[in-house]
Amino acid sequence: MTAAPTAAAPVAGRLHSWDLSTGVDGPGTRFVAFLSGCPLRCLYCHNPDTWHLRDGRRADADEILAEAAKYVEFIRASGGGATVSGGEPLLQPVLTGELLHRLKHELGLHTALDTSGFLGARATDALLADTDLVLLDIKSWDRALYRHLTGRELAPTLHFARRLAGLGKEVWVRFVLVPGLTDPAENVEGVAAFTASLGNVTRVDVLPFHRLGLAKWRALDLECTLAGTPAPTRERTEAARAVFAAHGLHAV
Repeated sequence: MTAAPTAAAPVAGRLHSWDLSTGVDGPGTRFVAFLSGCPLRCLYCHNPDTWHLRDGRRADADEILAEAAKYVEFIRASGGGATVSGGEPLLQPVLTGELLHRLKHELGLHTALDTSGFLGARATDALLADTDLVLLDIKSWDRALYRHLTGRELAPTLHFARRLAGLGKEVWVRFVLVPGLTDPAENVEGVAAFTASLGNVTRVDVLPFHRLGLAKWRALDLECTLAGTPAPTRERTEAARAVFAAHGLHAV
């Protein structure tokens, strides 16, 4: 007698936390799953407690979907959806792909992937097909500055951005304005010109640097070299947005 096939175990990984957010993780109210682990060490990271896989707990896709399902009607009423974030979700591409697929096809939600793009090569075509929107961080145009800011190279992010453009995938670009680091005119201009060249970026978020994550750095006994850096002035932030707007981009 042939044994009945055993049901496959649900895809699992490391989840840091989940939350409901409005306006910052994609359109509308969104269920956001924050996966653990990130290969970057950004000087202005406000969630250093997500850097390591060990920082989260084991969770499977069934558990995360069940949590998201509780809020589906509320999310739909707001024109929202679900976002897989981190850390860096593409450090766990199998779980990320499973979540995006099931959030889209089982729960019928608009899906977003929040990524630095550094591990964009791990995103399969199937994963991207299940992604309605990519939130892409372009942290600097200057290559040396990018390495200083993140400890990694810029090229993989630019390659991923061009791949998304080739696929016609909608992208929102995020750019953090850090006084004395990312705010030089030539750096802002470089990010803006590249972003405009893609043709698929529908929004640019120019995000003023803040120190709200400093308490986490201190709790983890980490040295934050930007602890004394002020937030950019409103005038400087608006000037940066104007650079993106001058390239025909919707900057907020």
